[in-house]
Amino acid sequence: MSLSDTLSNAMVAIKNAEVSGKGKCKVRPASKLVGNVLRVLKDYGYIKNFEYIDDRKGGEFLVELSGRINDCGAVRPRFSVKKTEYENLEKRFLPARDFGILIVSTVKGVMSQKEAMERGLGGVLLAYVY
Repeated sequence: MSLSDTLSNAMVAIKNAEVSGKGKCKVRPASKLVGNVLRVLKDYGYIKNFEYIDDRKGGEFLVELSGRINDCGAVRPRFSVKKTEYENLEKRFLPARDFGILIVSTVKGVMSQKEAMERGLGGVLLAYVY
């Protein structure tokens, strides 16, 4: 577990807790990026809720799982995506059309690839979940 990539650590922690059937998991250390990705997961119903806990050591998120995640992960290296390339990346990271989401960081904030396509935005690919 590399301590340098907080997003990868978060996705692995969520996936492991989901696979072992737990209802909650702790994600640490907390960062704004991880918080934004968790917000997108919550908006799409992949997690029930999350809250930030300040432990004065970088903080942590307590994530309530809903049991809907089959697989999730951070995309490394994080490469830039043009608004025309989302479909190719969906084929690469997701198992089927309209099944799961890619999470991208755009100039308008962190969002799913669907929202980014609607707004006509490119960005940086961060993670996938289905």
